[in-house]
Amino acid sequence: MRKRISLSDAEYTRLNFQICRNFFADIDLSSVNLLHTFLPLKKNKEPDTWLIVDRLQKEFPHIRITIPRVNNETATLENFIFEDSHQLQENQWGIPEPKNGTRIDNSKIDIVLVPLLICDNQGHRVGYGKGFYDKFLPTCSKECKLVGISLFEPIARITDLNAFDVPVQYCLTPAALYSF
Repeated sequence: MRKRISLSDAEYTRLNFQICRNFFADIDLSSVNLLHTFLPLKKNKEPDTWLIVDRLQKEFPHIRITIPRVNNETATLENFIFEDSHQLQENQWGIPEPKNGTRIDNSKIDIVLVPLLICDNQGHRVGYGKGFYDKFLPTCSKECKLVGISLFEPIARITDLNAFDVPVQYCLTPAALYSF
């Protein structure tokens, strides 16, 4: 987290444009109808998924985009079709999420862009520790592609794994798309 926060604005912008470029160069969107993405918490310099969302809307209008909202009663994520930025409000952590919209069944999602701090060469990831994605990802279909997005390359190994941790199948970075 400290490494990410210490990035200059220019470097952060450059890395995000490279991630977006690699997304469209390396991810096969031909059979994708429904894509889930997190929306970035820019104060933490999370990868800027808005670049991907904007290009998807312009160049792939048939792909519907879902965004998460935290259900505080169940501590789970609910997914809604992204319509436009007027639909959003910040939650208690400052993350933009939908205040309304059409809710989507998680099993219908074809690809999930997963937030993470870092992942390792086996696809294990470190998130923020709340477990929202570890609860959400098993509710997606077995065919759903799980793509972590990181500003940094995978590390050799994450050792403090939990039984409920869900690894990603891919990690998209400014340098490459890694497959696990």
